[in-house]
Amino acid sequence: MTALSVIEQQAVETAAPREVLTCRLGAEAYAIDILAVQEIRRQEPATRIANAPAHVLGVMNLRGVIVPIVDLRRQLGLPADNGSNTVTIVVNVGHRTVGLVVDAVSDVVALGAEQIQPRPSLGRQVAADFIVGLAQVEGAEGQRLLQLVDLSALLRHL
Repeated sequence: MTALSVIEQQAVETAAPREVLTCRLGAEAYAIDILAVQEIRRQEPATRIANAPAHVLGVMNLRGVIVPIVDLRRQLGLPADNGSNTVTIVVNVGHRTVGLVVDAVSDVVALGAEQIQPRPSLGRQVAADFIVGLAQVEGAEGQRLLQLVDLSALLRHL
């Protein structure tokens, strides 16, 4: 193992969450730190805000708190596709509450440090810095590769 890969591995081990909520966007599986999740709600219509980016569906009133709703499919460049399993994951990022629309929520997974690998370098033109690592997990549907999401990096422009 090179010195750089040791440093990258240590960064992943400290930055990556240990228990994650897994969700799906198309065929891909993503993982969000379970401690950031406030609740999971069925998708509801949002109040559109004028001149908001296309991935910001609008806002909703969540028990007196106005929460922006972000469609992760649109933010990641996937076509919008709301199915019967589409849900909103309400997360707390810093001092903000944000709703994230995903295709489906799968389960909660406990990850060991040995399961987490650093994200490979994909070049400067690929904006995937919100992926902090990858984890191979065994589930009911067989093995799957989870992309570990850093919510602060994903939502920094919101």
